[in-house]
Amino acid sequence: MHDDDRFFMRDAWVFDPEVRPISIPDLNLGFDTRALHAGFHPLESVEDFRSFVPPIVQSVTYPYVSFDEIPYPVYGRTQTPTTAVLERRLAALEGGQACVTAASGSQALFHLLFTLARPGDNVVTSLNVYGEGYKQATAIFPERCGVDFRFVEEPAIAASWDAAIDDATVLVWLETPSNPCLFVTDIAAVAAVAHAKGVPLVVDNTTATPALQKPMELGADIILLSITKFLCGNATVLGGAIVGPEPLVEDVRWNTTEFVGAVLPPFEAWLTLHFLETLSLRMARHSANAQTIAEFLVDHPRVEHVNYPGLPDHPQRDLAQRQMSAGGGMLSFVAPGGMEGAAQVIDRFELITHAVTFGTSRTICMHPPTITHEHMTPDERAKAGIADGLIRLSVGLEDVDDLIRDLDGALER
Repeated sequence: MHDDDRFFMRDAWVFDPEVRPISIPDLNLGFDTRALHAGFHPLESVEDFRSFVPPIVQSVTYPYVSFDEIPYPVYGRTQTPTTAVLERRLAALEGGQACVTAASGSQALFHLLFTLARPGDNVVTSLNVYGEGYKQATAIFPERCGVDFRFVEEPAIAASWDAAIDDATVLVWLETPSNPCLFVTDIAAVAAVAHAKGVPLVVDNTTATPALQKPMELGADIILLSITKFLCGNATVLGGAIVGPEPLVEDVRWNTTEFVGAVLPPFEAWLTLHFLETLSLRMARHSANAQTIAEFLVDHPRVEHVNYPGLPDHPQRDLAQRQMSAGGGMLSFVAPGGMEGAAQVIDRFELITHAVTFGTSRTICMHPPTITHEHMTPDERAKAGIADGLIRLSVGLEDVDDLIRDLDGALER
């Protein structure tokens, strides 16, 4: 029998609010440098694969050197050399100790919840979460795993989060800015109330990305990411990631991912490594274009309401300016005429594409009430600000004047 404990169930991670990460990789380097170099150095790579760029190691299994000399990685369900580079880079960008990737953002959320929660436990969150996450929270985990989810009534008030946490709470989960209404939650305030009761905080940083927001610097313990969105930036990769303390990450890797098997393949990891090199530049352009378009839509006579953190009338604008370096590349607006009005506007776009994702280099739109948030009741959508006429706009990297012309034409027609 092998004595290498990597191949046995590891002890479950136990959160201690008094213990903060002390071994953070590459934080002596600037963000853009980390996006280019973290996790891989050409002269330190394996001799047989020495390369200027990280190689794709498209192998499921890895040979033993001898009976007692176990390779690592040993099998593709836990890690591959290519995903290992990506995981080190994502950890460096978010400021976390370690990272484990998954087949999608929804899968990463499932892996985290499945690892931490047991029957009788609860998770505290709000309605300002992604639609597929909401489905896990209201159907999958309560009905099949006996885990309760509590949705705070006033997510802008820290006391509301505090009141929802009890002795059975194992995780506080928030998404900021939220999809699709760009609600901004105070990370530091929620972290403080969670830690006071010994509960870890996970922040979904998909919309802002680490280029614009650093949740761990504000007290978050775990970061949830959909690689599919801005991190990839062009709708060619489906993937997700969890960044956090190394004991937690390895708990997820060996006690959930290893058995569920929903992993990020080497080729997708390799593509993402290249796309991350321009993340900072892309997010700056996404944000600039989105700001200009939001200001245009606010003054348009055929638009009822606009959600964007960079607008003066956004309810959490001051918080967004403290918490983020820019407003990001997503906004949403309400077309008149409810669902029918939204459909008419969407069908009249000529340059903007109607598609189900966000964070791409090309501008796309989508109707949340009938797609991502269809699982919510009408009352829940109303509480979350998702009106029937709401259109989510993921602003791309085009010339902003062309986008404004397309928006104006669709609204006028």
